Amino acid sequence: MLLHDSLGCVALWRSFPALLSEHGGRQVIAYDRLGFGQSDARDDVLSLDFIAQEAATSLPLLQSHFGFERFAVMGHSVGGGMAVHFAALYADICDALITESAQALVEDKTRAGLIEAQQQFQQPGALDRLRRYHGDKAAWVLNAWINTWLSPAFANWSLRDVLPQVRCPALVLHGEHDEYGSSAHPEQIAGLTTGPAQLEIIAGAHHVPHREQEDWVIKRVCQFLASLK
Repeated sequence: MLLHDSLGCVALWRSFPALLSEHGGRQVIAYDRLGFGQSDARDDVLSLDFIAQEAATSLPLLQSHFGFERFAVMGHSVGGGMAVHFAALYADICDALITESAQALVEDKTRAGLIEAQQQFQQPGALDRLRRYHGDKAAWVLNAWINTWLSPAFANWSLRDVLPQVRCPALVLHGEHDEYGSSAHPEQIAGLTTGPAQLEIIAGAHHVPHREQEDWVIKRVCQFLASLK
C-alpha cells in the first residue's frame, strides 16, 4: 500500500507503483486521500490528528474493498507518518513498514522548507502545477499543507509515542539533502520502532528519492520485501 505526500496523489507517483509491482511481485494499492487527486473535494480544515486519523479511517475501507488480509505499507513524506500509524494500529496484520522522507517531528528545517515553498507558490502560475493533478481542489491542497504544518498548535506533533507500537520490520529511507527534514527524522523512526529497522540515507537525494533515483529505490525496497519471505 502506497500513501502519498501532502501535495501528492496517485498520478504523482508516476511509474513507481507499476514498477514496484512488476519487480516486487506484489499487488500494489495506491489511493487518493479525500481532497486530493481524483477524490471528492473537501472544504474543512485538517484536524491536528489528521495523520493518525488516516490510518483509523482508511485501512478498514481499503481492506473491505480489496479483500486483503495482511499488508505492507510505504509512505512518502507525510504519508510516511501515516504509514507509521498504519503499522502501529494494525500491528497484527502489518508485515512491513517503509518510510521515505517521512517527518517524525516538526523541526526548524521543516518550517523553513515550508516557508520557502509557500513563497514559491505565490509566484504567478505556480498553482497551475497543482491544478493539473488536483483540479479545483489545488488551493485547498496547498493551504492544508502550509497552514497545518506552520500552525503553532501543530508545533509539538511527533511520532515519538506511536513508534514503539510498530513491531514489524521497517525500512527507513531519507535523502541526504532533504529540504524538509534533517537526519533526526529517520533516526527517530528507525530508533524507536520495536521491530528490526534498516536506515538508509540516500546519497545525493532530496525530498523525493522515488522520483530522483527511482531505479535505486525500487531495487532497495524490493530487496527489503524479499528478505521478509
